Amino acid sequence: MAVPPLTLLGIETSCDETAAAVIRGHPDGTREILSDLVLSQFDAHRPYGGVVPEIAARAHILSLDKLIAAAVQQAGCGWEGLEGVAATAGPGLIGGVMVGLVTGKAIAAARGIPLVGVNHLEGHALSARLVQQVAFPYLLLLVSGGHCQLLEVRGVGDYVRLGGSLDDAAGEAFDKTAKLLGLGFPGGPAVEQAARSGNPTRFALPRPMLGRAGCDFSFSGLKTAVRHMVAGMPPMQDQDRADMAASFQSAVADVLVDRCRHAMAIFRRNHTLTEGYHMVVAGGVAANQMLRGAIHTLCVQQDFILVTPPPRLCTDNAAMIGWAGIERLALGLSDPLDISARARWPLDSSFRSAVN
Repeated sequence: MAVPPLTLLGIETSCDETAAAVIRGHPDGTREILSDLVLSQFDAHRPYGGVVPEIAARAHILSLDKLIAAAVQQAGCGWEGLEGVAATAGPGLIGGVMVGLVTGKAIAAARGIPLVGVNHLEGHALSARLVQQVAFPYLLLLVSGGHCQLLEVRGVGDYVRLGGSLDDAAGEAFDKTAKLLGLGFPGGPAVEQAARSGNPTRFALPRPMLGRAGCDFSFSGLKTAVRHMVAGMPPMQDQDRADMAASFQSAVADVLVDRCRHAMAIFRRNHTLTEGYHMVVAGGVAANQMLRGAIHTLCVQQDFILVTPPPRLCTDNAAMIGWAGIERLALGLSDPLDISARARWPLDSSFRSAVN
């Protein structure tokens, strides 16, 4: 008897994007994104220069039900065509996570279908496998607003951290730099846009951790250097902002490349692969084209195959949550309806080290 495809509803509400998607995985390995809807809250948070948790949670409550209904309708499978529900269970802003998870529980209970509580970071980690058949193990650079980590992805639920940020994440540094330069919110795209017309060599910014052993990151000193330079300048003109944005972006790229080079060496020591070595870059900051280009050049030099999801699957979305749910449900992994939402949830919950 032929094995039927697996169709899941994905729900993502961990920060300031309300998202719903329907994903289908076929036994032959093909994948379909039947619907993928994201409702951003940029306008609501822009006056504050960052995400306000209470506003985010309220926005999820007001829009999630309608968005899910639209996603199911657009998918054309009907409620009866769903084999499961995957909802982000953490990490993230706890109010928002609870909204999505409780909604997922209600749908699972009402339809009598399995619930998968997905680690948001696992959604990013497996997103490349939604668009390309990347075999385990692979090296992952997860770089987003709240996280900056290098991990070995050995399988579903099997992650080994090689290094992470000792302070700020790269995305947080982008957002704070954008605020210092008056570029607006969200900060990452604003800095990238300004940097396109800037001189990346004008300002001598530090490269924290560059050349040091290991794979850890640090961006707090870089952010502080930007603040001091901006404070010491006369009123900034547009070209000053562009040059600072380009200089900052270049510094981040140099740090990421250096840390990834170290991680590649460790990954090679830990694994002998005959089908080639893959480097996956995921997370919201991975949508930055300049950073992608820098990592691509490194991969060519180190004989790694670079895999980057399309930009819409790098930022927060429900398609990656639905796909992570399919990966887990296909292995017989689901969760009870009393699963708790988590504000913090390390992807490498075992805290194993692959460095030594």
